Amino acid sequence: MSGPVSPVSSSPFTRAVVSSMRKLYPESLAEKSFDNTGLLLEAPFHPERRQKNSVLLAIDLTKAVADEAIGRKDSVVVAYHPIIFRGLKSLTLNDSQQQSLLRLAAEGISVYSPHTAVDATPGGMADWLCDIVTGAIAPTSSSVPAIHRSSSQQYSQPIHPQPSAVVPASPVPHARSTIHPSPPPVPEGMESAGMGRLVTFDEPQPLTAVIDRIGKGVGYPSGIPIAIPQSASVDTMKIRTVGVCPGSGSGVLLKTPSGQVPDLLFTGEMSHHETLATIERGSVVVALAHSNTERGYLHAVMQQKLAETVKAEWESARQEGSATDEGLKEAYSDIECSVDVSERDRDPYGIMIRQA
Repeated sequence: MSGPVSPVSSSPFTRAVVSSMRKLYPESLAEKSFDNTGLLLEAPFHPERRQKNSVLLAIDLTKAVADEAIGRKDSVVVAYHPIIFRGLKSLTLNDSQQQSLLRLAAEGISVYSPHTAVDATPGGMADWLCDIVTGAIAPTSSSVPAIHRSSSQQYSQPIHPQPSAVVPASPVPHARSTIHPSPPPVPEGMESAGMGRLVTFDEPQPLTAVIDRIGKGVGYPSGIPIAIPQSASVDTMKIRTVGVCPGSGSGVLLKTPSGQVPDLLFTGEMSHHETLATIERGSVVVALAHSNTERGYLHAVMQQKLAETVKAEWESARQEGSATDEGLKEAYSDIECSVDVSERDRDPYGIMIRQA
């Protein structure tokens, strides 16, 4: 006759991380028409082979990032982009993404994806990009990556933008508003939540100055992909309004409630025809490749925010759980907790620079 079945759950630390993410980036703010946010993989907790109380932040949960998390023995991967977007009819090792999920589950590592909740939250990814555009944060000179030379005399090997360390700075005077406000009710204190931001400078800014701030802020010193009207000149154009949206921004920036297109659209990617239509209307597009408008936020903002919140959540969980959960005493006795940014995560596209 078998004994009682032990309840199955994720680790106490994992639950503290999920609670922290939901406090910082409420799932109710995510764009539910297409997005899939929240705890996407809840790995069962095995006290006898407990993971470290650590979190790995990434934009994309690739095989390389999964390998990194397994090697580090993390408890949770917070992957900004959901690795599961649509319903799954099976989970097999034949699919590379499903393989990563199965391997992580086997190791006891859970996966949480906040995605558009981070975009919409005040102080989230969109506001961070606004801070770059307006000069509210300034990069440190030591954070600019060098170009790695290859054996070819004509080209340097592809490099991948490294987000700059930032310090507070004096922003250019401006107003900031949300392009598509989140429908009520919104969490208390988050009344400005929503998709996309519109920066309106008090005085028109030289395009070159805005581009310079963008390049330094996102760690893109080697070149900025930019589209301008064919009759215009980069050196003479002035920018009064900037529409900002991380990732793929055309659905947010080209469909404003007012119908007006900002002077500059700053995003990760737009289609060829959308970009042509935008510059034909006299506006400028800066598109840095999808995740290069996102990854820097993990370093500049999310890592510290999550570390502070998890520390408080974990201390509270330890105090409540240590006296009641006999089988989890070892887990609750571990006071350590850490949040790190993946070293393997990067955009699929790099830049290869041809030498003169």
